[in-house]
Amino acid sequence: MISRRASHWLSLGTLLGALSACTSTPSHSAKTVTPILHTFEKITLSHEFWSEGACFADINHDGKMDVVSGPFWYEGPSFTVRHAYSDASRTSKSHKNGKEVTFPGFKGKLGDENEYSANFFAYSHDFNGDGWADILILGFPGENSWWFENPGRDVAANNNWKRHVALEVTDDESPRFADINGDGRPDIVCASRGSFGYAEYDPKNPTALFKWHAVTPNLNLHKFTHGLGVGDVDGDGRMDLLEKDGWWQQPKSLAGDPVWVRHAWTFGTGGAQMYAYDVNRDGLNDVITSQAAHGYGLSWYEQYREGTEIKFREHSIMNKEATENRYGVHFSQLHAIDLVDMDGDGLKDIVTGKRFWAHGPAGDPEPNAAPVVYWFQLKVGPDHSVDFIPHLVDDNSGTGTEIMAQDYNGDGRPDLLVGNKHGVYVFRHQAKPVTAAEYEAAQPKPLK
Repeated sequence: MISRRASHWLSLGTLLGALSACTSTPSHSAKTVTPILHTFEKITLSHEFWSEGACFADINHDGKMDVVSGPFWYEGPSFTVRHAYSDASRTSKSHKNGKEVTFPGFKGKLGDENEYSANFFAYSHDFNGDGWADILILGFPGENSWWFENPGRDVAANNNWKRHVALEVTDDESPRFADINGDGRPDIVCASRGSFGYAEYDPKNPTALFKWHAVTPNLNLHKFTHGLGVGDVDGDGRMDLLEKDGWWQQPKSLAGDPVWVRHAWTFGTGGAQMYAYDVNRDGLNDVITSQAAHGYGLSWYEQYREGTEIKFREHSIMNKEATENRYGVHFSQLHAIDLVDMDGDGLKDIVTGKRFWAHGPAGDPEPNAAPVVYWFQLKVGPDHSVDFIPHLVDDNSGTGTEIMAQDYNGDGRPDLLVGNKHGVYVFRHQAKPVTAAEYEAAQPKPLK
């Protein structure tokens, strides 16, 4: 059943431009900026556990974004009607208060026990070019990835979409679906059979297996390797591959599948999705990553140059202790990160949270602490100083292996989407002008 409530804590930001109230005189007096308060309406689509991720997509071609999570898609914009596109017959059993309980899906919050689904990531793309959004599922690490073919006009009545295997072995717990080779089509970027690389589909034969391109030697990578990203580290206009032990530089030509150039650097012990982004606005792309998917830590690595050599210095945003964050925020298991401009100021902010029950109610640090979702607002000073201001979105959902930030309703503000062992949730982003006093009262305060 769908439930809605406003987030219990007010997230903040300042939008400059169209939302600003301005005054002007012939003497060019200063603008009066109206503060904008950002909040999130929590929309609960389900408490069942079917997947560790979810995505927005216009499945029924009505011009409105729907939600895909597990074997279901939810009709937008209200998400009150749910349709199965694949087998949704699975049930699980658990014992509560001495009684056996049967419920749909896999064991998660409903069963108070740990289990893993066969669905870790969800994306959408029109693979066969028929104008209808298909669904890509990256499954349990070490197993297949596959895509489901949208049947078209009878989509709401069809719960048995054609399934096509995309990649036979998809490893890594932070794979990406992004255009890494610059051909304008998204690729599955992951590890497979020991190497990092990418798999591309053939638009002329989309139901065939995606073509695998290894970009590294066989590194004997484990299927549960953590941390992966796509971004232009060196600023040459080509996407590089980021991982916890360094970055792999894309060569000028990909003909013949050359091994990419490895630049060793330690970016934590293996976190979540990684990003190359110019955090401090000095013209060099830095690296953003969580430190440990099943531990603590969120950092950005400032790029600097010694001659032509690219190096990094770590800046911790948050770690195990409250005192290690300027605002006293700390939580564990940052297993999902998105990077997006949340407040419209032209700077990309970090969206993340605590993965709910990555290894169940008794595994990992603080498994039963509040499953929070945060966005960290980036502020950069004239001297290139950096501050990430933490804003709580929710404390009763958490993330899975991914969290998606996307404007689903066309109001210009990124909304958030989570699918995990706790359920399926949309956080609708709202913004309203407030007084300076109201804005200041709601701002997170630095520790003294």
